[in-house]
Amino acid sequence: MKRKKKTEAGAEGSLNRLHAAKKVLRSREKTFGQPAGSLTYIGDQRVDKHVITIIGYDEGQQITKTITDVHECIELKKQFKVLWINIDGAYDPGIMEQIGAVFGINALTLEDILHTGQRPKVEDFEEYLYMVLQMIEFNQEKGEIIQEQLSLIIGDNYVITFQEKPGDMFDPVRQRIRAAGTKLRKYSADYLAYSLIDAVVDDYFSILEDIENTIDRLDVELIESYSQQAFQSLYALKRELIILRKSIWPLREEIGSITRDDFAVIGDGVEPYFRDVYDHIILVIDTIEVFRDIVTGMHETYLAGINNRMNEIMKVLTIIATVFMPLSFITGVFGMNFRVIPGLEWQWGFYVTIGVMGVIYGGMMFYFHTRKWF
Repeated sequence: MKRKKKTEAGAEGSLNRLHAAKKVLRSREKTFGQPAGSLTYIGDQRVDKHVITIIGYDEGQQITKTITDVHECIELKKQFKVLWINIDGAYDPGIMEQIGAVFGINALTLEDILHTGQRPKVEDFEEYLYMVLQMIEFNQEKGEIIQEQLSLIIGDNYVITFQEKPGDMFDPVRQRIRAAGTKLRKYSADYLAYSLIDAVVDDYFSILEDIENTIDRLDVELIESYSQQAFQSLYALKRELIILRKSIWPLREEIGSITRDDFAVIGDGVEPYFRDVYDHIILVIDTIEVFRDIVTGMHETYLAGINNRMNEIMKVLTIIATVFMPLSFITGVFGMNFRVIPGLEWQWGFYVTIGVMGVIYGGMMFYFHTRKWF
Protein backbone atom coordinates (compact mmCIF):
# COMPACT_ATOMS: atom_id res chain seq x y z
CA MET A 1 0.00 0.00 0.00
CA LYS A 2 1.24 3.41 -0.91
CA ARG A 3 1.41 5.66 2.11
CA LYS A 4 0.73 9.38 2.25
CA LYS A 5 3.70 11.40 1.17
CA LYS A 6 3.46 14.70 2.96
CA THR A 7 6.11 16.82 4.58
CA GLU A 8 5.67 19.43 7.27
CA ALA A 9 8.22 21.61 8.96
CA GLY A 10 8.05 21.63 12.75
CA ALA A 11 9.77 23.65 15.41
CA GLU A 12 11.50 22.17 18.41
CA GLY A 13 11.00 22.56 22.15
CA SER A 14 8.13 24.81 23.15
CA LEU A 15 6.88 25.12 19.57
CA ASN A 16 6.37 21.35 19.44
CA ARG A 17 4.37 21.46 22.64
CA LEU A 18 2.28 24.30 21.21
CA HIS A 19 1.69 22.28 18.04
CA ALA A 20 0.56 19.33 20.14
CA ALA A 21 -1.88 21.52 22.01
CA LYS A 22 -3.43 22.73 18.74
CA LYS A 23 -4.04 19.13 17.73
CA VAL A 24 -6.22 18.61 20.78
CA LEU A 25 -8.35 21.73 20.40
CA ARG A 26 -8.43 24.03 17.37
CA SER A 27 -8.99 27.72 18.01
CA ARG A 28 -12.55 28.81 17.25
CA GLU A 29 -12.19 32.52 17.96
CA LYS A 30 -13.04 33.30 14.32
CA THR A 31 -16.50 31.81 14.78
CA PHE A 32 -17.46 33.59 18.00
CA GLY A 33 -20.71 35.50 17.57
CA GLN A 34 -21.45 34.12 14.11
CA PRO A 35 -24.78 32.43 13.33
CA ALA A 36 -24.97 28.70 12.67
CA GLY A 37 -24.05 27.82 9.10
CA SER A 38 -21.50 30.62 8.69
CA LEU A 39 -18.69 29.48 6.40
CA THR A 40 -15.42 30.35 8.12
CA TYR A 41 -12.28 28.25 7.86
CA ILE A 42 -10.60 27.85 11.26
CA GLY A 43 -7.68 25.54 10.38
CA ASP A 44 -4.20 26.26 9.05
CA GLN A 45 -4.18 26.96 5.32
CA ARG A 46 -1.72 24.32 4.12
CA VAL A 47 -1.85 25.03 0.37
CA ASP A 48 -1.95 28.17 -1.74
CA LYS A 49 -4.84 27.08 -3.93
CA HIS A 50 -7.42 24.34 -4.05
CA VAL A 51 -7.53 21.58 -6.67
CA ILE A 52 -10.77 19.88 -7.74
CA THR A 53 -10.36 16.44 -9.32
CA ILE A 54 -13.25 14.57 -10.89
CA ILE A 55 -13.36 10.82 -11.42
CA GLY A 56 -16.45 9.53 -13.17
CA TYR A 57 -17.01 5.87 -13.99
CA ASP A 58 -19.37 3.02 -14.69
CA GLU A 59 -18.81 -0.52 -15.93
CA GLY A 60 -17.98 0.57 -19.45
CA GLN A 61 -16.10 3.85 -19.07
CA GLN A 62 -14.19 6.09 -16.70
CA ILE A 63 -12.73 9.58 -16.83
CA THR A 64 -10.34 11.57 -14.65
CA LYS A 65 -10.04 15.33 -15.02
CA THR A 66 -9.26 18.48 -13.08
CA ILE A 67 -11.86 21.24 -13.17
CA THR A 68 -12.05 24.85 -12.06
CA ASP A 69 -15.81 25.36 -12.20
CA VAL A 70 -17.92 23.24 -9.87
CA HIS A 71 -20.92 23.56 -12.21
CA GLU A 72 -19.20 21.15 -14.63
CA CYS A 73 -20.21 18.39 -12.23
CA ILE A 74 -23.85 18.79 -13.22
CA GLU A 75 -23.35 17.33 -16.68
CA LEU A 76 -20.82 14.74 -15.48
CA LYS A 77 -23.34 13.39 -12.95
CA LYS A 78 -25.67 12.58 -15.85
CA GLN A 79 -22.95 10.85 -17.88
CA PHE A 80 -21.59 8.41 -15.29
CA LYS A 81 -23.02 5.98 -12.78
CA VAL A 82 -20.70 7.23 -10.01
CA LEU A 83 -18.95 10.58 -9.69
CA TRP A 84 -16.09 11.12 -7.23
CA ILE A 85 -15.23 14.77 -6.58
CA ASN A 86 -12.04 15.24 -4.56
CA ILE A 87 -11.08 18.72 -3.31
CA ASP A 88 -7.54 19.29 -2.05
CA GLY A 89 -7.22 22.45 0.02
CA ALA A 90 -10.78 22.70 1.33
CA TYR A 91 -10.53 26.14 2.90
CA ASP A 92 -12.31 28.48 0.45
CA PRO A 93 -15.83 29.45 1.59
CA GLY A 94 -16.66 30.50 -1.97
CA ILE A 95 -16.02 27.01 -3.32
CA MET A 96 -18.07 25.55 -0.48
CA GLU A 97 -21.02 27.75 -1.38
CA GLN A 98 -20.82 26.61 -5.01
CA ILE A 99 -20.70 22.94 -4.03
CA GLY A 100 -23.57 23.44 -1.64
CA ALA A 101 -25.64 25.02 -4.39
CA VAL A 102 -24.85 22.34 -6.99
CA PHE A 103 -25.39 19.31 -4.75
CA GLY A 104 -27.93 20.71 -2.32
CA ILE A 105 -25.70 20.46 0.74
CA ASN A 106 -26.87 21.96 4.02
CA ALA A 107 -24.99 25.02 5.30
CA LEU A 108 -24.34 23.25 8.63
CA THR A 109 -22.49 20.51 6.77
CA LEU A 110 -20.37 23.05 4.89
CA GLU A 111 -19.62 24.76 8.20
CA ASP A 112 -18.38 21.47 9.71
CA ILE A 113 -16.14 20.88 6.69
CA LEU A 114 -14.45 24.25 7.21
CA HIS A 115 -14.24 23.73 10.98
CA THR A 116 -11.36 21.25 10.85
CA GLY A 117 -10.52 19.12 13.88
CA GLN A 118 -14.01 17.64 14.05
CA ARG A 119 -14.69 14.50 16.01
CA PRO A 120 -15.32 11.53 13.67
CA LYS A 121 -19.06 11.36 13.16
CA VAL A 122 -21.85 10.54 10.71
CA GLU A 123 -24.90 12.70 10.00
CA ASP A 124 -27.87 11.70 7.87
CA PHE A 125 -29.52 14.40 5.76
CA GLU A 126 -31.70 11.92 3.81
CA GLU A 127 -30.47 13.19 0.44
CA TYR A 128 -26.87 12.57 1.46
CA LEU A 129 -24.72 11.22 4.27
CA TYR A 130 -22.00 13.35 5.86
CA MET A 131 -19.02 11.61 7.46
CA VAL A 132 -15.86 12.89 9.14
CA LEU A 133 -12.64 10.88 9.53
CA GLN A 134 -9.09 11.65 10.54
CA MET A 135 -6.25 10.82 8.16
CA ILE A 136 -3.12 10.28 10.21
CA GLU A 137 0.60 10.29 9.56
CA PHE A 138 3.29 9.39 12.09
CA ASN A 139 6.64 11.19 11.98
CA GLN A 140 9.09 8.67 13.45
CA GLU A 141 11.97 11.17 13.73
CA LYS A 142 9.95 13.60 15.85
CA GLY A 143 7.56 11.04 17.30
CA GLU A 144 4.58 13.18 16.29
CA ILE A 145 1.10 12.34 15.04
CA ILE A 146 0.07 14.57 12.12
CA GLN A 147 -3.69 14.77 11.65
CA GLU A 148 -5.76 15.84 8.69
CA GLN A 149 -9.54 15.99 8.55
CA LEU A 150 -11.23 14.07 5.76
CA SER A 151 -14.85 14.95 5.10
CA LEU A 152 -17.06 12.76 2.92
CA ILE A 153 -20.44 13.53 1.44
CA ILE A 154 -22.13 10.41 0.10
CA GLY A 155 -25.02 10.95 -2.27
CA ASP A 156 -27.11 8.71 -4.48
CA ASN A 157 -24.55 8.57 -7.31
CA TYR A 158 -21.69 10.71 -6.08
CA VAL A 159 -19.06 10.98 -3.34
CA ILE A 160 -17.35 14.26 -2.44
CA THR A 161 -14.14 14.19 -0.40
CA PHE A 162 -12.60 17.27 1.19
CA GLN A 163 -8.93 17.22 2.20
CA GLU A 164 -6.89 19.94 3.85
CA LYS A 165 -3.89 19.36 1.58
CA PRO A 166 -2.83 17.22 -1.40
CA GLY A 167 -1.62 13.66 -0.94
CA ASP A 168 -3.52 10.68 0.43
CA MET A 169 -3.70 6.89 0.59
CA PHE A 170 -6.35 6.52 -2.11
CA ASP A 171 -4.09 5.54 -5.02
CA PRO A 172 -5.11 1.84 -4.79
CA VAL A 173 -8.75 2.94 -5.07
CA ARG A 174 -7.95 5.06 -8.12
CA GLN A 175 -6.15 2.14 -9.71
CA ARG A 176 -9.17 -0.13 -9.22
CA ILE A 177 -11.39 2.48 -10.82
CA ARG A 178 -9.11 2.67 -13.87
CA ALA A 179 -9.06 -1.12 -14.24
CA ALA A 180 -12.01 -2.51 -16.19
CA GLY A 181 -14.15 -5.26 -14.69
CA THR A 182 -13.39 -4.55 -11.01
CA LYS A 183 -16.07 -4.77 -8.34
CA LEU A 184 -15.67 -1.05 -7.71
CA ARG A 185 -16.76 -0.27 -11.27
CA LYS A 186 -19.90 -2.39 -10.86
CA TYR A 187 -21.16 -0.99 -7.57
CA SER A 188 -22.70 2.38 -6.72
CA ALA A 189 -21.36 5.36 -4.77
CA ASP A 190 -21.84 3.66 -1.41
CA TYR A 191 -19.24 1.05 -2.33
CA LEU A 192 -16.83 3.82 -3.36
CA ALA A 193 -17.36 5.44 0.04
CA TYR A 194 -16.64 2.10 1.71
CA SER A 195 -13.43 1.71 -0.34
CA LEU A 196 -12.20 5.17 0.69
CA ILE A 197 -12.95 4.58 4.37
CA ASP A 198 -11.34 1.15 4.20
CA ALA A 199 -8.18 2.72 2.72
CA VAL A 200 -8.03 5.19 5.62
CA VAL A 201 -8.46 2.41 8.20
CA ASP A 202 -5.87 0.21 6.48
CA ASP A 203 -3.42 3.09 6.68
CA TYR A 204 -3.91 3.10 10.46
CA PHE A 205 -2.22 -0.31 10.56
CA SER A 206 0.85 1.16 8.85
CA ILE A 207 0.88 3.91 11.48
CA LEU A 208 0.70 1.29 14.22
CA GLU A 209 3.66 -0.57 12.69
CA ASP A 210 5.72 2.63 12.76
CA ILE A 211 4.73 3.24 16.37
CA GLU A 212 5.62 -0.33 17.29
CA ASN A 213 9.09 0.12 15.74
CA THR A 214 9.51 3.33 17.71
CA ILE A 215 8.49 1.58 20.93
CA ASP A 216 11.03 -1.21 20.30
CA ARG A 217 13.78 1.35 19.64
CA LEU A 218 13.00 3.33 22.79
CA ASP A 219 12.83 0.14 24.82
CA VAL A 220 16.39 -0.75 23.79
CA GLU A 221 17.64 2.78 24.49
CA LEU A 222 16.07 2.87 27.93
CA ILE A 223 17.55 -0.49 28.93
CA GLU A 224 21.02 0.33 27.61
CA SER A 225 21.47 3.92 28.68
CA TYR A 226 18.53 5.26 30.71
CA SER A 227 19.11 8.48 28.78
CA GLN A 228 16.99 11.54 29.48
CA GLN A 229 16.45 12.04 25.75
CA ALA A 230 14.94 8.57 25.38
CA PHE A 231 12.69 9.23 28.36
CA GLN A 232 11.47 12.49 26.82
CA SER A 233 10.78 10.68 23.54
CA LEU A 234 8.84 8.03 25.46
CA TYR A 235 6.79 10.69 27.23
CA ALA A 236 6.04 12.40 23.89
CA LEU A 237 5.00 9.05 22.38
CA LYS A 238 2.64 8.44 25.28
CA ARG A 239 1.01 11.81 24.61
CA GLU A 240 0.73 11.06 20.88
CA LEU A 241 -0.96 7.74 21.59
CA ILE A 242 -3.60 9.60 23.56
CA ILE A 243 -4.17 11.89 20.59
CA LEU A 244 -4.28 8.89 18.25
CA ARG A 245 -6.89 7.22 20.43
CA LYS A 246 -8.93 10.42 20.45
CA SER A 247 -8.87 10.49 16.65
CA ILE A 248 -9.83 6.85 16.06
CA TRP A 249 -12.04 5.81 18.97
CA PRO A 250 -15.17 7.74 17.77
CA LEU A 251 -14.83 6.02 14.38
CA ARG A 252 -16.02 2.84 16.05
CA GLU A 253 -19.36 4.45 16.83
CA GLU A 254 -19.51 6.11 13.41
CA ILE A 255 -19.06 2.93 11.35
CA GLY A 256 -21.15 0.93 13.82
CA SER A 257 -24.11 3.22 13.22
CA ILE A 258 -23.86 2.58 9.47
CA THR A 259 -24.06 -1.18 10.05
CA ARG A 260 -27.02 -0.83 12.44
CA ASP A 261 -29.12 2.04 11.10
CA ASP A 262 -30.96 2.28 7.82
CA PHE A 263 -29.47 5.06 5.67
CA ALA A 264 -31.03 5.76 2.31
CA VAL A 265 -27.72 6.16 0.46
CA ILE A 266 -26.19 2.94 1.86
CA GLY A 267 -27.46 -0.19 0.16
CA ASP A 268 -28.01 -3.47 1.97
CA GLY A 269 -25.40 -5.15 -0.24
CA VAL A 270 -22.66 -2.81 0.99
CA GLU A 271 -23.40 -3.04 4.73
CA PRO A 272 -21.38 -6.30 5.14
CA TYR A 273 -18.31 -4.45 3.85
CA PHE A 274 -18.79 -1.74 6.46
CA ARG A 275 -19.03 -4.47 9.12
CA ASP A 276 -15.63 -5.68 7.94
CA VAL A 277 -14.27 -2.14 8.36
CA TYR A 278 -15.83 -2.07 11.81
CA ASP A 279 -13.88 -5.21 12.76
CA HIS A 280 -10.66 -3.58 11.55
CA ILE A 281 -11.37 -0.49 13.64
CA ILE A 282 -11.87 -2.65 16.75
CA LEU A 283 -8.49 -4.26 16.09
CA VAL A 284 -6.85 -0.85 15.66
CA ILE A 285 -8.35 0.42 18.92
CA ASP A 286 -7.27 -2.72 20.80
CA THR A 287 -3.74 -2.34 19.44
CA ILE A 288 -3.61 1.29 20.55
CA GLU A 289 -4.69 0.26 24.05
CA VAL A 290 -1.95 -2.39 24.13
CA PHE A 291 0.63 0.18 23.02
CA ARG A 292 -0.54 2.58 25.73
CA ASP A 293 -0.11 -0.14 28.35
CA ILE A 294 3.35 -1.01 27.01
CA VAL A 295 4.47 2.63 26.99
CA THR A 296 3.08 3.15 30.50
CA GLY A 297 4.99 0.06 31.65
CA MET A 298 8.17 1.35 29.99
CA HIS A 299 7.66 4.69 31.73
CA GLU A 300 7.35 2.99 35.11
CA THR A 301 10.29 0.69 34.35
CA TYR A 302 12.44 3.69 33.50
CA LEU A 303 11.59 5.43 36.77
CA ALA A 304 12.22 2.22 38.71
CA GLY A 305 15.56 1.77 36.93
CA ILE A 306 16.60 5.34 37.75
CA ASN A 307 15.68 4.77 41.39
CA ASN A 308 17.66 1.52 41.46
CA ARG A 309 20.69 3.23 39.96
CA MET A 310 20.39 6.00 42.50
CA ASN A 311 20.14 3.45 45.29
CA GLU A 312 23.26 1.67 44.01
CA ILE A 313 25.18 4.94 43.94
CA MET A 314 23.99 5.88 47.42
CA LYS A 315 24.96 2.43 48.72
CA VAL A 316 28.51 2.76 47.37
CA LEU A 317 28.88 6.26 48.77
CA THR A 318 27.50 5.15 52.13
CA ILE A 319 29.96 2.25 52.32
CA ILE A 320 32.85 4.57 51.49
CA ALA A 321 31.74 7.08 54.11
CA THR A 322 31.25 4.35 56.71
CA VAL A 323 34.68 2.85 56.06
CA PHE A 324 36.44 6.20 56.39
CA MET A 325 34.66 7.19 59.60
CA PRO A 326 36.94 5.16 61.97
CA LEU A 327 39.99 5.96 59.86
CA SER A 328 39.22 9.65 60.08
CA PHE A 329 38.74 9.29 63.81
CA ILE A 330 42.20 7.75 64.25
CA THR A 331 43.94 10.37 62.14
CA GLY A 332 41.96 13.06 63.95
CA VAL A 333 43.10 11.84 67.38
CA PHE A 334 46.77 11.83 66.43
CA GLY A 335 46.36 15.15 64.70
CA MET A 336 45.37 16.99 67.89
CA ASN A 337 47.66 19.84 68.92
CA PHE A 338 48.89 18.48 72.28
CA ARG A 339 52.53 18.38 73.36
CA VAL A 340 52.25 14.94 74.94
CA ILE A 341 50.40 12.17 73.02
CA PRO A 342 51.11 8.51 73.87
CA GLY A 343 53.12 6.84 71.13
CA LEU A 344 53.80 10.10 69.32
CA GLU A 345 57.58 9.72 69.67
CA TRP A 346 57.57 5.97 68.97
CA GLN A 347 59.57 5.14 65.85
CA TRP A 348 57.14 2.39 64.76
CA GLY A 349 54.04 4.40 65.66
CA PHE A 350 53.25 5.47 62.09
CA TYR A 351 53.50 1.96 60.68
CA VAL A 352 51.45 0.46 63.48
CA THR A 353 48.75 3.09 62.97
CA ILE A 354 48.61 2.39 59.23
CA GLY A 355 48.41 -1.32 59.96
CA VAL A 356 45.58 -0.87 62.44
CA MET A 357 43.73 1.27 59.89
CA GLY A 358 44.22 -1.41 57.26
CA VAL A 359 42.90 -4.10 59.60
CA ILE A 360 39.85 -1.95 60.37
CA TYR A 361 39.23 -1.37 56.66
CA GLY A 362 39.55 -5.07 55.82
CA GLY A 363 37.37 -6.12 58.73
CA MET A 364 34.61 -3.72 57.79
CA MET A 365 34.65 -4.76 54.12
CA PHE A 366 34.52 -8.43 55.17
CA TYR A 367 31.56 -7.70 57.42
CA PHE A 368 29.73 -5.82 54.65
CA HIS A 369 30.37 -8.70 52.27
CA THR A 370 29.06 -11.32 54.68
CA ARG A 371 25.87 -9.26 55.08
CA LYS A 372 25.64 -9.07 51.24
CA TRP A 373 25.53 -5.29 51.25
CA PHE A 374 27.55 -5.19 48.05
